[in-house]
Amino acid sequence: MPAYHSVFLDEPNQQVIGNFALLPLRTRTRGPAQQLPPLTDVSDLDIEPSHTSYDPLDETLSLFRANTFFRNFEIKGPADRVLIYGILFISEALSKIRPGMSRRDAEKAVMNVALDTNFAIPGDAAFPLNQQFEPPKDRNEAEVLRQYITQMRQELAQRLLSRVYMDGSGLPSKWWLSFQKRKFMGKHL
Repeated sequence: MPAYHSVFLDEPNQQVIGNFALLPLRTRTRGPAQQLPPLTDVSDLDIEPSHTSYDPLDETLSLFRANTFFRNFEIKGPADRVLIYGILFISEALSKIRPGMSRRDAEKAVMNVALDTNFAIPGDAAFPLNQQFEPPKDRNEAEVLRQYITQMRQELAQRLLSRVYMDGSGLPSKWWLSFQKRKFMGKHL
C-alpha cells in the first residue's frame, strides 16, 4: 500500500522556493503565507479536504499517523514536501511531550521548539532530507522559506496541542503519544 499524498499537488499557481511549495495557510501567526479564511461553520477537527479553509496543516495532522508507518515516500510534487516537513515537525514536537505532562508544560516545551529560529532548512548541512529537497536560489529566498516554515511550525504546534489535549483530562492522549518514537522515512528533524 502506498503512502498518502497531498491533495494540494494540483493546486494552481503555487509559489515554490527550491522545490518546497509555499501554500496558503489558515493562521493567525504572522508570516509570508497567503491567509485562508478562518473556520466559522466547522471545527478544525472535522474539516474536510473540500472545505475552502482546508490547508496543508490540516492535511498533515490527519495523515500523520498513517504516513508514519511508511519508510519510503514517493514525492510527487512540491506540496508533498510540505506534508513531509510537517510530519517530521510533528514527530519532533511529540517527542517533547511526556506522559503525565500538563498542557501548560507541554505548550512551553512544544512552543519552544516551534519558536526556535535556529532550525535547518533545505540546503543547510543539518537538514535531514537534503537529497529530496532543493536549496533556495539565494539568501532572499532562504529567508522567505525560513519565515514560511516558522509560520507553519507555530500554527502546527498550536493545532497539535489542541488534539493531544482535546479530551479535557489535562493529560496528553496516550494514542498520540504512542507515535512519539516513530520515524518518518527513518528521519527526525
